[in-house]
Amino acid sequence: MNDKAQLKLQLKSLKLSGVLDNLDLRLMEAQSNQLAYSEFLSLLLTDELEARDSNKLNRLLAQARIGVHKTIESFDFAFNPSPFAPQIRELATCRFMDRAENIFFLGPTGTGKTHLAKALSHQACRKHFSVRFYSFFQFFADLYQAALNHQSDKLLKQLIKVDLLVIDDFAFKSIDQSTAEALYAIVDARYQVKSIIITSNRDMADWLDIFPDPVTANAIMDRLAHNAHQIIMDGDSYRRKFSPRIQNA
Repeated sequence: MNDKAQLKLQLKSLKLSGVLDNLDLRLMEAQSNQLAYSEFLSLLLTDELEARDSNKLNRLLAQARIGVHKTIESFDFAFNPSPFAPQIRELATCRFMDRAENIFFLGPTGTGKTHLAKALSHQACRKHFSVRFYSFFQFFADLYQAALNHQSDKLLKQLIKVDLLVIDDFAFKSIDQSTAEALYAIVDARYQVKSIIITSNRDMADWLDIFPDPVTANAIMDRLAHNAHQIIMDGDSYRRKFSPRIQNA
């Protein structure tokens, strides 16, 4: 076995995949440019750090369950008038998470609320925060299933611990008392500790209608809204604008 083959086995054993994947390229670069040993080593370590950062981002995105990836870079601020664009770019720094602030994206369907919620989730993952993205339906379906399987405590701990919790299309339908109490437990534990992003087609005043108990509803809403950025989105629908069927009609 030659020296290079032995070195690759060692790198594989040490799980230095970033160095291993780029070793041949870096050796050629070092020879052709007559790099100093320290320069060569720095390039290899940079490759390893970048590989680890990329792998961690991919793991966080998978755990976030964002689905189709939407980013700040791919959001079309020019489609509708966007007075909130500077605010979105500030929120994309994720400093709101350091302050445990919440975000509400409110407005008609198709105006980009889900895109922005996913984009901020993507930004959080880039900064190595943990994220869990839910549709309103899936959120309560998971709570219900956990209760059936006697796993409620485990799921609640996960939802309380995650750095950023996102609920898309909030207030889609009414919920029962047990799930309302579970939501209260999550919101109360995260209050002024962890951030929540909510999107909704309904006005906030209508959110109270989904709860069976006004006391629980007010307690939840008071904690959610206390430190929340409320971003009202209106204008044309992206989906309607770019739907071939509607355009042809």
